[in-house]
Amino acid sequence: MCGIAGALNLIAAQGTPLPDLQAMLAMLTHRGPEEAGFYADDRVGLAHARLSIVGVSNGLQPIPNEEGTIWAICNGEFFNYVELRNGLRSRGHQFRTDSDTEVLVHLYEEQGWQAIEALNGQFALALWDARQQRLMLGRDRLGVRPLFYTTYQGQFLFASEIKALFAAGVPRQLDAHGLAEVFTLWSPLPGGSIMAGVREVLPGHVLFAHPGTSEVRQPVYWQLRFPAVEDLEQRAPEEYVEEIRAALHEATRLRLRADVPVGAYLSGGLDSTLISSIAQSQLPHQLHTFSVAFHDAAYDERSYQFRVAEQLGTLHHVIECDADSIRATLPDVLWHTEVPLLRLTPVAMYLLSQLVHQHGLKVMLSGEGADEFFGGYDIFKETMVRRFWARQPDSRLRPLLLSRIYEHIADLQALAPEMLRPFFGQHLTETHLPYYSHILRWQNTSRTHRLFAPDLVASLADYHVVDAIAARLPSEMMRWEPLARAQYTEISTFLSAYLLGSQGDRVGMAHAVECRHPFLDPHVVALSNRIPARWKLRGLRGEKYILRRAAQGIAPEEIVGRLKQPYRAPIRSVFNGRPLPDYAQELLSEAAIRASGIFTPQAVRLLVAKAQKSPAFSEVDQMAFIGVLTMQMIHHMFISDWDHQMATRRRDLRMTRLG
Repeated sequence: MCGIAGALNLIAAQGTPLPDLQAMLAMLTHRGPEEAGFYADDRVGLAHARLSIVGVSNGLQPIPNEEGTIWAICNGEFFNYVELRNGLRSRGHQFRTDSDTEVLVHLYEEQGWQAIEALNGQFALALWDARQQRLMLGRDRLGVRPLFYTTYQGQFLFASEIKALFAAGVPRQLDAHGLAEVFTLWSPLPGGSIMAGVREVLPGHVLFAHPGTSEVRQPVYWQLRFPAVEDLEQRAPEEYVEEIRAALHEATRLRLRADVPVGAYLSGGLDSTLISSIAQSQLPHQLHTFSVAFHDAAYDERSYQFRVAEQLGTLHHVIECDADSIRATLPDVLWHTEVPLLRLTPVAMYLLSQLVHQHGLKVMLSGEGADEFFGGYDIFKETMVRRFWARQPDSRLRPLLLSRIYEHIADLQALAPEMLRPFFGQHLTETHLPYYSHILRWQNTSRTHRLFAPDLVASLADYHVVDAIAARLPSEMMRWEPLARAQYTEISTFLSAYLLGSQGDRVGMAHAVECRHPFLDPHVVALSNRIPARWKLRGLRGEKYILRRAAQGIAPEEIVGRLKQPYRAPIRSVFNGRPLPDYAQELLSEAAIRASGIFTPQAVRLLVAKAQKSPAFSEVDQMAFIGVLTMQMIHHMFISDWDHQMATRRRDLRMTRLG
């Protein structure tokens, strides 16, 4: 796991600006604090800050082929590198390192850019082919690892994080479309960002840049797809159970490959417990497990975490997040996410990865992906109920089922039954929409747009986020089961940028901690996508039905039967009824709001007053408040106060020149 950066001269062979490479890498040393290397010629520069996990003693990158005509750098891991390397050696390839990245170099020699299809991993990579004068970037299938790019002053620039591009002099301006997307979807749409001119390589894609042209080509090598209803398998659940067990055992075995110890995150829910159980069964020693506990009892799951750790016999570590720690940590979290937040869970994950780092571990296993691919989210149940209700729109009883789904949301439980209808009944009968499952969530979140300043609203007059999403959806989507449509919408708009980005890679790598996700193994994903909806979601109490069946006899029975509790961090108890921290008072002042030009001062003033004093600080209010505060923080760090932030936060590494 590392940080990568690079530059390609697009105009003429004039020498790569090495001071820019140095400046770029200095912004990424938190991702790879152990050593740094670079390669440069008159066309290209590749730089790599290393966190050594595989090939610890000899894996300095960039890595070339024997002739020095191909150079590669990678952020992430290829979990099947052992099998790939053995095959390459049998065909005559010579290896000089133990690094999994060298596999890419030799595989590319044989297969060209299609070599990426053979990689089972989570990665963002760059490869320079001097013979073809071609720079290739690539990203894993589901976008676990980030990779941003832009063009500036005749150069194509790329890096693991946007701040590294800014260190090379790229102009710092906000993108209105990106802001509208964040305040609708919680994150920019895949491929975009909140910064003007800065794009991200799409998950499951490669990107090619060539000297002589600023145009890039981005072909797809993998797409998320589900079978049509008429093509669904007709198999007994027991057959899937055995396949799931085998696939998860193999996915976990591959992700335990490392030359350093591997631990596991343990939330107390089914997914992380199942992965921890499998991992402990495959290790000859005690697994280190790590958990977050919350001072706010409504969010705390420590009793389950301790019971699982005791039953599995792991070495367990816990950090408690209280209001003060969340408030104090938020600015550092925003420096790493580089995007505003509408929830505070990334803060908890930042503190958890800090605890992992303090215990000397670099690699953790996680249960992320199970909810997306096995039907675990409440929004899937909500969609099922709304479709049931839509058959009889005038029913008084059917909407009452919705209150049973969101038992953890106090605001919703306080609503009188007749109030469920106007809220959940919006767009009720529009079941023909491929994104029917998410239209209410997006509409609810987009209410935050009312806070936008008039100039920003005017710039968005011709841009509609939902239309942009609709234009990206696959044409065959309506042939899928309704659950598959909801899964695709969730995964394609939320998984990479938010769950695996802001809440995953960015806060983990802030402390040089790599997180690995067995549920996102391509074989597990392919298997889960074949399973019919009836074996994933069975009624309001039957989420992840087939996965629970597969977990029986592996994970503790108490957890197998436990209903999902959404993993969330408190907002109300952190800010409601207490004075704002100094940084919030400054950033939310009328002068600061006017200076950024993003929000309307009067609307923000009313929201802040509500956040501090009103007991009616609703879920929507909480989301809006955190969104405004963190957006102001992003503007401060990356626009108005950038020079100071860069000077105080950068950490230089001595770079070794290779080649």
